[in-house]
Amino acid sequence: MELSTLAKTWILDVDGTLVKHNGYKIDGYDTLLDGVKEFYSKISPEDKVILMTARKEEYLEDLKKFLAENELRYDYLLTDMPMGERILVNDDKPSGLKCAYAICKERDSEFKLDFELREDL
Repeated sequence: MELSTLAKTWILDVDGTLVKHNGYKIDGYDTLLDGVKEFYSKISPEDKVILMTARKEEYLEDLKKFLAENELRYDYLLTDMPMGERILVNDDKPSGLKCAYAICKERDSEFKLDFELREDL
């Protein structure tokens, strides 16, 4: 994926995307999925990170602790999200820059999202 050098907003699901789905219930703790740390290392400090989860607020403190221990930053953490589809709608820039992407990955699979920053976008 080719992206501009402008600051971005990353909207990431937690369970099944960044951590093992329902690991906090099944195992009693979260497990980070392969590739997440590598992906996070590519996120610019100027970018915003929004995490969302269907987890109830009662699990929020444990999740925050896990994220901090694993140095996974976020600007906003949304809980109690519905378990159905998540729909992203945005407008493209007049220059032609595409301003929205939606990526579905297999649950609990390695987090692999390759992107290249291009000055000319």
